Formats: sequence, C-alpha cells, structure tokens
Amino acid sequence: MLNGGGAKSALIDEKDALPGRKEEMKVTNKHYVLGNPIKEPFPDNLETCVFATGCFWGTEKMFWRVPGVYSTSVGYCSGHTQNPTYEEVCSGRTAHTEAVQVAWDPKIVSFADLLAMHWTCHDPTQGMRQGNDSGTQYRSGIYCSTAKQLEVAKDSAKAYAAALEAAGRSGKITSDLIGPEGNTVYYFAEDYHQQYLAKPNARPYCSAQPTGVPVPETWLKANGAKLSAGYWAKYGPRPGCTIQVANEPVPLEEAMKA
Repeated sequence: MLNGGGAKSALIDEKDALPGRKEEMKVTNKHYVLGNPIKEPFPDNLETCVFATGCFWGTEKMFWRVPGVYSTSVGYCSGHTQNPTYEEVCSGRTAHTEAVQVAWDPKIVSFADLLAMHWTCHDPTQGMRQGNDSGTQYRSGIYCSTAKQLEVAKDSAKAYAAALEAAGRSGKITSDLIGPEGNTVYYFAEDYHQQYLAKPNARPYCSAQPTGVPVPETWLKANGAKLSAGYWAKYGPRPGCTIQVANEPVPLEEAMKA
C-alpha cells in the first residue's frame, strides 16, 4: 500500500474530481473470518460506524478481532467520486479515504471501546499520511451514523488529545470527525481487499504508527466501555506493526478475563 511521489497532500475540489460510475463494486457478501454478511441490512440490534486509520488492511484486522464485532468491510469514504476504484482513490482525484465499516453488538462491546481501538491503532496526528503511506487516502477519520455517535467521538478526541499532550507528544489530532449531516458516504473496495490479511498469500504490510498512548480509563468508564484496561494491555495495539496477531477474533470469555 506504499504510495510514493505522486501522493496528494490536499483534498481535491468536487468540481475537479473523477466522475466515477453508477455500477457498485461487486464483493463477496460473507466475511472471510467472521462468516457474517458484510453488506447491509444488518440485524436491527447492531450499530455501525466507519473508521479510517491509514491503510485499510491493518485497520480492518484490528476491528474484526474485537469481541462483539459482527462484521467489517473495507472501502472508500467521504469523497466525491461515485463507486471509485482503488487506482482512482490512489490518484488523489476522488477525495476518499481508505476506511473500514464496522457493525457491532452494543450489548457486548460499546462505541467507546471501538473509539479506543481507533485512537490507539494509529497516530491520528499525521494529517494526509500514516507512516510510510502518504496521500489524502490515508487520512484519519471517524464517520458516524448518528448524531450521538458524533458527540461521543468528538468528546473522545478531546480526551485523547489531552492524553497525547500529557505523554509529551506535541502533534495535534487531524482526524475527520463527521456525522450523518456531512459526507459519510461509503463505497465498498474491491473484493480482493476485503479481509485481505486473513487470506492465503496476503502480503503482511502495515505502516500504522500507534503512539503507545492509551485512551484514559476514566473517559472509557464514563462512556460505558465494556472492555477492561487488562484487555487493552493484553490485546490492544502496540507501537510498531499492528498486524502480527492471530486472524481470529479475541474470544469473549478471554476478553472478560483480561
């Protein structure tokens, strides 16, 4: 997923974006690891949100391993081009970011837990890049499906910014925080990108730059987190590559013991 000298460092205007196409991307509607559908409609008890933390291969793996997550998929979010291709997104002429749609059971895992995964599995201060990957398609973002999600996401950003500052990190958070009134349109990526890192002969590429700074436990408890500090210590992202872990999700009983 390395993108070199042609990378765009500023979002293209809608009038200058590629037109795209009406035809939707064809994807296999069964999660390679979890076995559940990756396309909506999902069961009524589930909630959804779209997260972007750089290259979507690693992002998706981080989220599908969380207990209570029903399904994940990778795609392109918050751009101008209709049903873009990977090559078009990489050109910088669609304004999309590589992203992961997550569907979860709120009785098992909370939105606060997933926000903790978002903030800790990359460096949200890097702007239009993440590690070695450079370009507008690697920008960080949270694209919320409800106004309440957006409210909580904004509050989590403030809490994590304070944690970064307390840890001596001077960078400012640059993540998009967009609610349903904004551009949260999500298009599926090509089928070969879906659950890529779990498939045979996958290239174990990861350029995420986790900071090693946890989301404050006080904020997590105040916002209904269900995963403990022990869970994050045992199963959470570490500085350096985030993908050298099992493909299978963390068993719920093991998560509760942590």
